[in-house]
This record gives sequence, C-alpha cells and structure tokens, in this order.
Amino acid sequence: MVAMDLLRHLSFFVAVAEEGHFGNAASRLGMTQPPLSQGVRRLEQRLGAELVQRSARGVGLTDAGRQLLPRARLLVADAARFEDEAHRIAGGRDAVVRWGVPHSVADGVVVRCVRALRDADESRTTRVVTTTASTTELVDAVRTGSLDVAVVEHPALLTGLDSGPVLKLRRWVVVPDDHPAAVAKKAQVRMLRGLALATGPRSDNPPAHDLFVDLWRARGLDPGIVVAPGPREILTHVAAGGHFGVTATAPTVMPGVAWVDLLHEDLALRLRIVWRSGSDVAPSAAALDRVLFRADR
Repeated sequence: MVAMDLLRHLSFFVAVAEEGHFGNAASRLGMTQPPLSQGVRRLEQRLGAELVQRSARGVGLTDAGRQLLPRARLLVADAARFEDEAHRIAGGRDAVVRWGVPHSVADGVVVRCVRALRDADESRTTRVVTTTASTTELVDAVRTGSLDVAVVEHPALLTGLDSGPVLKLRRWVVVPDDHPAAVAKKAQVRMLRGLALATGPRSDNPPAHDLFVDLWRARGLDPGIVVAPGPREILTHVAAGGHFGVTATAPTVMPGVAWVDLLHEDLALRLRIVWRSGSDVAPSAAALDRVLFRADR
C-alpha cells in the first residue's frame, strides 16, 4: 500500500468511526459504501489489527481502533492542511474551515452554522468541512488540530483550549404518543415514572451526562438508563414504547412520538465554542456564536 492509499484509507477509517455507520460515512465522503468498506479492510490488513466491529446496528470501535483513532485524525488533518497550504502558496484564494458539532444539536441549527461559516469572510470563498461526533471526541480533535473550531456541550474538560461564553438551546422531552404525559394538559415529571431514559453514552461527555442524570434524580425520578448513540436512536426507543428522552429537535408530527414541555430552563442544551489557544479563528467563532445565540430566541 503506497502512502497515498494509506492516507486515503485512514480518512475512510476516521469517517466510519465518527459516523458510526458505513452508509453515513460513504455519504459524507461522496462515495459508495463497497469501496469504503474495502478500504477499511485493507487498512486493517496492513496494520494487522481489527479497527472496527461491524454489526446490524452499525459500527463500533475495537480497543485498537479507539487507541489509533486520535493519531489517524491527526495524520488526515495534517495531510489536508498541507494541501491547503500548497494551494495558498500557489495563489489559490479558497479557505477551509474544519469545524465540529455534537449529535445533540438539531439539524436546522447545524445547517445555519455551516452557512454562517461559509459566509464569514466575504473576501474569499470558504469551504466548510463538518464533523459530527461526541463532545469528548471533538475536544480531542481541536486539541490535536484536526478541527479548527468546535461547538461542544457544557460542561466539558477543556484543558488547553480557549472557549466562548455558554450558550443555550431549547430542548423538549419526548415520550411515546400513547403515554399519559403525551395528552396531559400540564405534564409533570412524576408522570415519567416507569419509563427508561434513552440518552447518549456517558463516554460522550462524562461531566454533562452526570449532571443530566442528577437533574432527574433531584426531581424524584431515578429512571433506568438505556444508551442511545444519537438523536435518531433516542426517537426510535421512544417510539417503541417504554422510554422517554430529550431532544433539541423542535416539535413535529412523528408517529409514535409526542413532544412534552417540561423543565424548560433546566433541560436547555448548554454549548460552548472552543478552539486552540493562539489560533486565528475569530471570524469562525463569531459566526457560530451569532447562530447559536439567535437559535434560542
């Protein structure tokens, strides 16, 4: 395998690891799934280690995959920056902004952030590369330089990074549409007793996860926890019955799921914009700040 193939296959591995799904990773990379899967297998063969575990539910990382992912991100990011710098030296005017966002931010807000980043510098064309991952992964990616800037959940461990103020986005409780809380004139927290809480894994961001679980316990609810890797999985658990969850997606018509307005202020999704100390990302950070500030208005 030549060096170019190695970098290409490393980018495949990074995309699959971040998306947790071969199909989603292929869409992100603008390719079909078979060559993506083949590239990851060839990388595993070259390294002599299994990196991902394939299942009907999606893709998980092996111990080797988890340990090698940060280095793979760094190599892919360095190669991309090298190419960007070469274009700049050759007289190209295009700029590239690599940013990240957690799964918990609603799609509509993410799209507005991308548009704001694209238009942040009117003097040149800006290409925006978006990474969706857990807060822990995003913080690591900013630290290593794989990302220029990221939106992360608050609180989080941000040692070595600069950050903006805490911003809030509204969230709603979602319950099965045949649950009493779905039709109550004024739903109460106690009505959720007996339902398990579908939420992201603690490893996504331990400080925020612990505060979230403690919030329910402080209000007399001690639900069983069912891990749901992303917003889609939360909604599927709720629609299946026996679960409730929290989402930043505004109320919409969805069979099997009902939106309930509970603990409006306490359940707000708290976010911060982070970047490496000394990096010149002021226009990008300001653009993201404007979108997130307006999103809750």
